[in-house]
Amino acid sequence: MRSVRARAAIGATLVVAVALVAAGLAVLSVLRTNLIDQADLQAEVAAREVAGQLALDTAYADLDLDDEEDHPVQVTDEEGRVVFVSKGLRAISGTGSTGVSPVPSASAGATPSPGDDDDDDDDGGGSGRPERGEVSSDDPDFSDGTATVDGKQADYRFAAVEATTPAGLTLTVRAGAPLAAEQEAVNTVRGAMLTGLPLLLAVVAGVTWLVTRRALRPVEGIRREMAAITASEDLARRVPEPGSRDEIAALARTTNETLSVLEASVERQRRFVADASHELRSPIASLRTQLEVAEAHPELLDLPGAVADTVRLQVLAADLLLLARLDAGEKPGAARLEAGALVREEVSQRTGDRIPVTVEVAEDAAYEVNGSRGQLVRVIGNLLDNAQRHAEDRVTVQVAADGNGVRVEVRDDGAGVPEDERERIFERFVRLDDARSRDDGGAGLGLAIARDVAARHGGTLTVHRAPEGGAAFRLWLPRAA
Repeated sequence: MRSVRARAAIGATLVVAVALVAAGLAVLSVLRTNLIDQADLQAEVAAREVAGQLALDTAYADLDLDDEEDHPVQVTDEEGRVVFVSKGLRAISGTGSTGVSPVPSASAGATPSPGDDDDDDDDGGGSGRPERGEVSSDDPDFSDGTATVDGKQADYRFAAVEATTPAGLTLTVRAGAPLAAEQEAVNTVRGAMLTGLPLLLAVVAGVTWLVTRRALRPVEGIRREMAAITASEDLARRVPEPGSRDEIAALARTTNETLSVLEASVERQRRFVADASHELRSPIASLRTQLEVAEAHPELLDLPGAVADTVRLQVLAADLLLLARLDAGEKPGAARLEAGALVREEVSQRTGDRIPVTVEVAEDAAYEVNGSRGQLVRVIGNLLDNAQRHAEDRVTVQVAADGNGVRVEVRDDGAGVPEDERERIFERFVRLDDARSRDDGGAGLGLAIARDVAARHGGTLTVHRAPEGGAAFRLWLPRAA
């Protein structure tokens, strides 16, 4: 089942079904319990009424029984013999004794007639036998059974109450209360539940289907638009964003943001390829021209120019390969490095700089960072190359602590960077001075590489105005753990 709507409808229906079944069973249980309690009360009242009459020495034939059809009565003696049953009782079960025919001998001796009291007077003034008996105050015993009264069999709830006659005979009175009302009520409620449950579940399933369909309609629009974008490869298109502020609207916004990033990435890649092709074409064409001239006229070979073009081509190829590795997500190393030592080492190896570089690093301080030695040296070198191209008389490198990191700042006393151009200079193949020759100005990749490397190391690279009036490039790196 691949449809979200179908799964949602079935899931909601199952949850509601389980809840309704559980609630229905609970209702039926409570209803049955309450009705049985009422039947118990009726049976107990009937049993205690008969027991009270027996305790008052009422003869069996004179017992006043109300509604004998609804409340059948059975009386047994201490030996379990049936001594009395209500009129019309033809069969009984669930009381412990199935007899419905009173035993004549037990019946005759159980409750003497009031005229027999003279025997008591002869035995000592009536003190041998109480004038009245008593009814047990203990909770009666209840049981389920059946009884046939006047040819009609039904289920009953029986209550058993003990009574002691004035003659000292203990009798057990069992009176029943019909369970027909309880059964009818339970069956009626059960039937209503069984009839209404499927209808209610059908309504739940239908409503869930419609609501889910309405909720997922924007998702279908997003899917169709994404399929169209995939087919057309037009990354400028965007998926529709619903006006709601729910998760689907957030999904649409995130999808459009992803498309924007993807479009920018593809556009940047295309521009990179175009710029790289353009930058490579110039030194390759120059080198080829010099070699062709040298082949035809060896005496005209410009060997220094050929070497310069080869070096420039080599540097450009190295820059392009490094950018490709950075774009591919290459992670820097985790070596523990000392920033001040890296700066001193790089400056000491730059013997061909036209302006001497001043290094400002505290001798007794340790500025340790984690990262790739080659990449960080490359960043420092690129910043120094940029400063050498623009400085007039002075280039300074300062290493200092900055919060929980290390700051490497390269300053020059040149013209500086206009404020509105301070972010654009970090784009690839960007050169602010278009009139500058390519040989002097480079390919415009140095600062882009430096910022990418800084970001890969968890740091930042920004440009500000230097105290000397030129540009100040600040490389910030987190301290080593």
